[in-house]
Amino acid sequence: MDFKAIALHLAGSIDIFGCRQAFDKKLLFGDRDELFYADEGGYVYIFRYGIVSFFGFDEASIAATTEEIKPFCEGWQQSELTEEIDIELLSGEAKPKVTNNKIVLPESDIEAMRLILMHLSQSVALDYFSGLSDQIMKETRQHTNHLEIKGKLDLGGKNLKKHIGRVLNINNQISENLYIFDSHEVTWEDEDLDRLDKNLKQIFDLKERYRTIKEQGYIIKENLSLFKDIMDHRESSRLEWIIIILILVEVVDLFIMRLIN
Repeated sequence: MDFKAIALHLAGSIDIFGCRQAFDKKLLFGDRDELFYADEGGYVYIFRYGIVSFFGFDEASIAATTEEIKPFCEGWQQSELTEEIDIELLSGEAKPKVTNNKIVLPESDIEAMRLILMHLSQSVALDYFSGLSDQIMKETRQHTNHLEIKGKLDLGGKNLKKHIGRVLNINNQISENLYIFDSHEVTWEDEDLDRLDKNLKQIFDLKERYRTIKEQGYIIKENLSLFKDIMDHRESSRLEWIIIILILVEVVDLFIMRLIN
């Protein structure tokens, strides 16, 4: 029997502790970063970085559950960032299998289901962080174009520091919330789950998309380092001119005092 799994980007972050206290569902796994629940034949997976994934939920149930989660969301936005995948459940001892358009699972394999929903959520998170990275890249390119045309930066000291802070925050979020290259703990002693983990990373193209975001981050950081050097040089030159002017004032004052005397 075929079903759909779907992941949604709902917020900048979700209060995992608050959700755990409030939710009246069967908790299968939980820590400070994620909560995995079973609910009437379906599953819901909540992640601290603002993504929630569902399996076996209709649209009305998804809407009702997201309303339950909403009070614990910081930066609620329910953006259009979503991703779906078809899952076929088989009875018996079938092994997990991944094809281009769906995943085949034994219906009793909860850990495989958890793995699928986790990677589906990571894929949506990559879309979200890719959008942030592209936006920062575009803004940085505007500043470098201005530098090329005008020969000077269009960012002052405070604005440049704010821009640097924003870039650092995004890079920190990516490092904290995306664990694309790490194998999930459930795969360590199970060859079938390990194979499923690798296949999911491949069909969602997780590693390549993650590398692209990280490479953009390195480029942006190099540009910001150059901007900072230019700003420091500009501030140093300004300070030198202030010192020169003060010395000139002192010399003129001394010259005038000698003329008077």
